[in-house]
Amino acid sequence: MSLISARNIQFCYDARPVMNDVSFTVEESQIVAVIGPNGSGKTTLLKMINGTLLPDAGQMLIDDMETGRWARRDIAKKVAIVPQETADVFPFYAEEIVLMGRFPHLGRYRFEDQKDYRIVREAMEKTDTIAFASRRFHELSAGERQRVLIARALAQEPKILLLDESTVFLDLKHQSQFLTLLRQLNETQKLTVMFVTHDINLAAQNANRIILLDSGKIYAIGNPADVITATNIEEVYDVKAGIDSNPYDGSPRVTLLNH
Repeated sequence: MSLISARNIQFCYDARPVMNDVSFTVEESQIVAVIGPNGSGKTTLLKMINGTLLPDAGQMLIDDMETGRWARRDIAKKVAIVPQETADVFPFYAEEIVLMGRFPHLGRYRFEDQKDYRIVREAMEKTDTIAFASRRFHELSAGERQRVLIARALAQEPKILLLDESTVFLDLKHQSQFLTLLRQLNETQKLTVMFVTHDINLAAQNANRIILLDSGKIYAIGNPADVITATNIEEVYDVKAGIDSNPYDGSPRVTLLNH
Protein backbone atom coordinates (compact mmCIF):
# COMPACT_ATOMS: atom_id res chain seq x y z
CA MET A 1 0.00 0.00 0.00
CA SER A 2 1.37 3.40 -1.02
CA LEU A 3 1.51 6.21 1.51
CA ILE A 4 0.30 8.78 -1.06
CA SER A 5 -1.75 7.91 -4.13
CA ALA A 6 -3.08 10.28 -6.78
CA ARG A 7 -5.52 8.69 -9.20
CA ASN A 8 -6.53 10.63 -12.32
CA ILE A 9 -6.74 13.95 -10.47
CA GLN A 10 -8.63 16.78 -12.15
CA PHE A 11 -8.84 20.24 -10.59
CA CYS A 12 -9.93 23.70 -11.75
CA TYR A 13 -9.80 27.20 -10.32
CA ASP A 14 -12.91 29.07 -11.53
CA ALA A 15 -13.28 26.73 -14.53
CA ARG A 16 -9.57 27.13 -15.39
CA PRO A 17 -7.92 23.67 -15.49
CA VAL A 18 -4.94 23.44 -13.12
CA MET A 19 -4.48 19.67 -12.80
CA ASN A 20 -5.30 17.30 -15.62
CA ASP A 21 -5.33 13.51 -15.18
CA VAL A 22 -2.49 13.45 -12.63
CA SER A 23 -1.61 10.01 -11.26
CA PHE A 24 1.35 8.88 -9.15
CA THR A 25 2.23 7.06 -5.93
CA VAL A 26 4.72 7.82 -3.18
CA GLU A 27 6.03 5.11 -0.88
CA GLU A 28 7.02 5.54 2.74
CA SER A 29 10.41 7.22 3.35
CA GLN A 30 10.85 8.52 -0.19
CA ILE A 31 12.13 12.04 -0.84
CA VAL A 32 10.27 13.43 -3.86
CA ALA A 33 10.97 16.75 -5.56
CA VAL A 34 8.26 18.48 -7.59
CA ILE A 35 9.61 20.77 -10.30
CA GLY A 36 8.16 22.65 -13.26
CA PRO A 37 7.59 26.17 -14.61
CA ASN A 38 5.44 28.78 -12.89
CA GLY A 39 1.77 27.88 -13.14
CA SER A 40 2.38 24.18 -13.72
CA GLY A 41 0.40 23.15 -10.61
CA LYS A 42 3.16 22.48 -8.06
CA THR A 43 1.65 24.32 -5.07
CA THR A 44 -1.84 23.07 -5.94
CA LEU A 45 -0.54 19.52 -5.82
CA LEU A 46 0.81 19.96 -2.29
CA LYS A 47 -2.47 21.49 -1.13
CA MET A 48 -4.36 18.51 -2.50
CA ILE A 49 -2.09 16.06 -0.68
CA ASN A 50 -2.63 18.09 2.51
CA GLY A 51 -6.40 17.98 2.01
CA THR A 52 -6.67 21.78 1.80
CA LEU A 53 -8.02 21.36 -1.72
CA LEU A 54 -10.12 18.45 -2.94
CA PRO A 55 -10.10 17.14 -6.52
CA ASP A 56 -12.97 17.88 -8.87
CA ALA A 57 -12.52 14.36 -10.22
CA GLY A 58 -10.26 11.46 -9.38
CA GLN A 59 -8.90 10.55 -5.95
CA MET A 60 -6.14 11.77 -3.65
CA LEU A 61 -5.45 9.21 -0.93
CA ILE A 62 -3.31 9.10 2.22
CA ASP A 63 -2.84 5.62 3.65
CA ASP A 64 -5.42 4.41 1.11
CA MET A 65 -8.17 6.77 2.34
CA GLU A 66 -9.37 9.81 0.38
CA THR A 67 -8.23 13.10 1.88
CA GLY A 68 -11.82 14.40 1.90
CA ARG A 69 -12.77 11.69 4.40
CA TRP A 70 -10.05 12.60 6.90
CA ALA A 71 -10.90 14.87 9.83
CA ARG A 72 -8.61 17.90 9.72
CA ARG A 73 -7.07 17.04 13.09
CA ASP A 74 -6.35 13.46 11.97
CA ILE A 75 -4.77 14.38 8.65
CA ALA A 76 -2.63 16.97 10.48
CA LYS A 77 -1.19 14.14 12.58
CA LYS A 78 0.09 12.55 9.39
CA VAL A 79 0.80 15.48 7.07
CA ALA A 80 2.57 18.78 7.81
CA ILE A 81 3.02 21.52 5.24
CA VAL A 82 5.40 24.47 5.20
CA PRO A 83 3.82 27.06 2.89
CA GLN A 84 5.62 29.32 0.46
CA GLU A 85 4.20 32.47 2.01
CA THR A 86 5.30 33.77 5.41
CA ALA A 87 2.55 36.35 5.86
CA ASP A 88 2.44 38.28 9.12
CA VAL A 89 0.21 36.75 11.77
CA PHE A 90 -1.00 38.02 15.11
CA PRO A 91 1.97 39.04 17.28
CA PHE A 92 2.76 35.59 18.64
CA TYR A 93 6.18 34.69 19.92
CA ALA A 94 8.22 32.33 17.74
CA GLU A 95 7.93 29.58 20.36
CA GLU A 96 4.14 29.95 20.37
CA ILE A 97 4.10 29.51 16.59
CA VAL A 98 6.05 26.25 16.91
CA LEU A 99 3.80 25.12 19.76
CA MET A 100 0.84 25.38 17.37
CA GLY A 101 2.29 22.31 15.69
CA ARG A 102 1.22 20.27 18.70
CA PHE A 103 -2.47 21.19 18.28
CA PRO A 104 -3.47 18.01 16.37
CA HIS A 105 -2.19 15.92 19.29
CA LEU A 106 -4.19 17.77 21.95
CA GLY A 107 -7.63 16.58 22.92
CA ARG A 108 -10.60 18.53 24.21
CA TYR A 109 -9.39 18.12 27.78
CA ARG A 110 -5.64 17.87 27.21
CA PHE A 111 -3.48 20.96 27.24
CA GLU A 112 0.21 21.23 26.44
CA ASP A 113 2.40 19.30 28.86
CA GLN A 114 6.12 18.70 29.38
CA LYS A 115 6.24 16.27 26.46
CA ASP A 116 4.82 18.89 24.08
CA TYR A 117 7.28 21.54 25.22
CA ARG A 118 10.16 19.03 24.89
CA ILE A 119 9.13 18.28 21.30
CA VAL A 120 8.86 22.00 20.54
CA ARG A 121 12.31 22.67 21.98
CA GLU A 122 13.82 19.80 20.00
CA ALA A 123 12.22 21.11 16.79
CA MET A 124 13.61 24.59 17.46
CA GLU A 125 17.07 23.22 18.22
CA LYS A 126 17.06 21.25 14.98
CA THR A 127 16.11 24.36 12.98
CA ASP A 128 18.44 26.74 14.88
CA THR A 129 15.54 28.90 16.08
CA ILE A 130 16.00 28.64 19.87
CA ALA A 131 17.87 31.95 19.94
CA PHE A 132 14.74 33.89 18.99
CA ALA A 133 12.10 31.75 20.72
CA SER A 134 10.93 34.78 22.72
CA ARG A 135 10.88 37.20 19.78
CA ARG A 136 7.69 38.19 17.96
CA PHE A 137 7.18 36.24 14.76
CA HIS A 138 6.43 39.32 12.66
CA GLU A 139 9.69 40.94 13.78
CA LEU A 140 11.82 38.15 12.33
CA SER A 141 13.49 38.19 8.93
CA ALA A 142 11.97 36.17 6.08
CA GLY A 143 14.55 33.43 6.55
CA GLU A 144 14.02 33.29 10.31
CA ARG A 145 10.24 33.10 9.87
CA GLN A 146 10.67 30.24 7.41
CA ARG A 147 12.79 28.31 9.89
CA VAL A 148 10.14 28.82 12.59
CA LEU A 149 7.48 27.44 10.24
CA ILE A 150 9.70 24.45 9.50
CA ALA A 151 10.08 23.91 13.26
CA ARG A 152 6.29 24.07 13.65
CA ALA A 153 5.91 21.39 10.97
CA LEU A 154 8.47 19.14 12.69
CA ALA A 155 6.66 19.62 16.01
CA GLN A 156 3.61 17.98 14.43
CA GLU A 157 5.64 14.76 14.22
CA PRO A 158 4.17 13.98 10.79
CA LYS A 159 4.70 10.94 8.60
CA ILE A 160 4.68 13.21 5.52
CA LEU A 161 6.38 16.61 5.28
CA LEU A 162 5.37 18.91 2.41
CA LEU A 163 7.61 21.87 1.59
CA ASP A 164 6.70 24.65 -0.84
CA GLU A 165 9.90 26.50 -1.82
CA SER A 166 10.92 26.31 1.83
CA THR A 167 14.62 26.94 1.24
CA VAL A 168 14.18 30.05 -0.90
CA PHE A 169 14.66 32.52 2.02
CA LEU A 170 17.38 30.51 3.80
CA ASP A 171 21.02 31.51 3.62
CA LEU A 172 23.52 28.88 2.51
CA LYS A 173 24.36 27.77 6.06
CA HIS A 174 20.75 27.18 7.09
CA GLN A 175 19.84 25.70 3.72
CA SER A 176 22.63 23.14 4.13
CA GLN A 177 21.64 22.41 7.74
CA PHE A 178 17.99 21.97 6.80
CA LEU A 179 18.65 19.65 3.87
CA THR A 180 20.98 17.57 6.06
CA LEU A 181 18.24 17.41 8.72
CA LEU A 182 15.69 16.24 6.15
CA ARG A 183 17.93 13.42 5.02
CA GLN A 184 18.58 12.40 8.64
CA LEU A 185 14.85 12.36 9.48
CA ASN A 186 14.17 10.45 6.29
CA GLU A 187 16.71 7.79 7.23
CA THR A 188 16.11 7.52 10.99
CA GLN A 189 12.36 8.18 11.27
CA LYS A 190 11.20 7.07 7.80
CA LEU A 191 9.88 10.60 7.20
CA THR A 192 8.42 10.94 3.71
CA VAL A 193 9.25 14.29 2.12
CA MET A 194 7.78 16.06 -0.89
CA PHE A 195 9.25 19.43 -1.76
CA VAL A 196 8.52 21.97 -4.46
CA THR A 197 11.50 23.85 -5.82
CA HIS A 198 12.60 25.89 -8.82
CA ASP A 199 16.20 24.86 -8.13
CA ILE A 200 16.61 21.82 -10.37
CA ASN A 201 20.12 21.10 -9.13
CA LEU A 202 18.91 21.13 -5.52
CA ALA A 203 16.17 18.69 -6.49
CA ALA A 204 18.63 16.38 -8.22
CA GLN A 205 21.00 16.34 -5.24
CA ASN A 206 18.40 15.74 -2.53
CA ALA A 207 15.54 13.72 -4.02
CA ASN A 208 15.48 10.07 -4.99
CA ARG A 209 12.43 10.68 -7.18
CA ILE A 210 11.34 13.69 -9.23
CA ILE A 211 7.95 14.73 -10.61
CA LEU A 212 8.21 17.18 -13.52
CA LEU A 213 4.95 19.07 -14.07
CA ASP A 214 3.98 21.02 -17.15
CA SER A 215 0.63 22.80 -17.55
CA GLY A 216 -1.04 20.69 -14.88
CA LYS A 217 0.14 17.35 -16.23
CA ILE A 218 2.97 15.04 -15.25
CA TYR A 219 5.49 15.39 -18.06
CA ALA A 220 8.01 12.99 -16.52
CA ILE A 221 8.43 11.05 -13.27
CA GLY A 222 11.28 8.88 -12.06
CA ASN A 223 14.79 9.06 -10.67
CA PRO A 224 16.75 12.30 -11.23
CA ALA A 225 18.86 10.96 -14.10
CA ASP A 226 15.78 9.88 -16.05
CA VAL A 227 13.81 13.10 -15.52
CA ILE A 228 16.50 15.77 -15.70
CA THR A 229 17.58 15.54 -19.30
CA ALA A 230 18.45 18.23 -21.82
CA THR A 231 15.42 17.27 -23.92
CA ASN A 232 12.98 17.48 -21.00
CA ILE A 233 14.38 20.81 -19.80
CA GLU A 234 14.14 22.35 -23.27
CA GLU A 235 10.62 21.08 -23.96
CA VAL A 236 9.16 22.05 -20.56
CA TYR A 237 11.10 25.23 -19.73
CA ASP A 238 11.83 26.39 -23.30
CA VAL A 239 15.53 26.87 -22.58
CA LYS A 240 18.62 25.03 -23.74
CA ALA A 241 20.63 23.34 -21.01
CA GLY A 242 23.72 21.23 -20.72
CA ILE A 243 23.53 18.25 -18.39
CA ASP A 244 26.60 16.74 -16.76
CA SER A 245 27.30 14.88 -13.52
CA ASN A 246 27.89 16.57 -10.19
CA PRO A 247 31.50 15.64 -9.32
CA TYR A 248 30.63 15.08 -5.65
CA ASP A 249 27.61 12.80 -5.79
CA GLY A 250 27.06 11.93 -9.45
CA SER A 251 23.61 13.57 -9.61
CA PRO A 252 22.63 15.29 -12.88
CA ARG A 253 23.69 18.94 -12.97
CA VAL A 254 22.02 21.57 -15.13
CA THR A 255 23.85 24.47 -16.75
CA LEU A 256 21.82 26.94 -18.80
CA LEU A 257 23.30 27.61 -22.24
CA ASN A 258 23.29 30.98 -23.97
CA HIS A 259 21.28 31.10 -27.17
